[in-house]
Amino acid sequence: MIAEKHLNWLIAAVLLAVPVAAWLAGEIYTVTLATRVAVLALAGVGLNLALGSGGLVSLGHAAFFGAGGYAMGILASHAQSYQPLMEWPFLIEGTKSMPVIWLVAIASGALSALAIGVLSLRTSGVYFIMITLAFGQMFYYFAISWPAYGGEDGLSIYVRNGFPGLNTLQPIQFFALCYALLIVALVLCARINASPFGLALNAVRQSAQRVETVGLSPLRLRLTAFVLSGAITALAGALFADLNRFVSPTMFSWQTSGEIMVFVILGGVGRLYGPVIGAAVFIMLEHWLGGVSEYWQLFLGVLLLGVVLFARGGLIGLFARRRVGHV
Repeated sequence: MIAEKHLNWLIAAVLLAVPVAAWLAGEIYTVTLATRVAVLALAGVGLNLALGSGGLVSLGHAAFFGAGGYAMGILASHAQSYQPLMEWPFLIEGTKSMPVIWLVAIASGALSALAIGVLSLRTSGVYFIMITLAFGQMFYYFAISWPAYGGEDGLSIYVRNGFPGLNTLQPIQFFALCYALLIVALVLCARINASPFGLALNAVRQSAQRVETVGLSPLRLRLTAFVLSGAITALAGALFADLNRFVSPTMFSWQTSGEIMVFVILGGVGRLYGPVIGAAVFIMLEHWLGGVSEYWQLFLGVLLLGVVLFARGGLIGLFARRRVGHV
């Protein structure tokens, strides 16, 4: 077995090398698949912060993923139709600028997580799981009944949003943006895990009563982690919507929450790069087996069952010694 730090570097290098080699070889679709891996891995990183560090099993993270996606869709749709979002009391216009959209998406995810977390974190166990699932479904049905932005049919964006100095219509350049944001999120999570806050959050996961006896508030620690998790997941949602140039209520669905959780479980709950390898395996199975059989999820289920039963620590745990906090 190798050190987890070295395995993490290897995963990051492979995720970068594959699309670059594919771009040089003219395999554009492979670049798009790698971009999808990076974006979905970012969503998994967000959930892993709540699940792996805080022990919060959430089935409602699609609410934040969809919030980020719709933040992008709404801003971009108003920009392409030249109609402001609001004219009174302030003039608020749409935009095609990625940095602005990302900030709005992060704020949307953080505020949604704050509102949901304040209510749901007063419970625990299966009650917390069901409450987060219920909130996710509330967002889903709200999006379906929102005809101004496509309702059940979703909303199409004709041209991908722009980033200063880059041509985001070039797949390799858009991949570079997504990859850079993924690495930033991973570094941020590594620093959080190694910080006093991260250590306290880990202690809350193990024994909330002991943390409370030393004067710390388990609710505040969990809520902070939940808000940070929601913000990261919402950023992934905005990137996913930009990748597809389309948003729909399915981004809020419980299936989306389940897929994000599968990324984390496959790679390894609490493992820094677990969501990255989990998302990569998921996308590869979907790509390779999806063309063979429409029931390719059966093979995914078998793999997931094997990981849960025999691979403690996920796929990364099979090959690496545990080193907390390393990138």
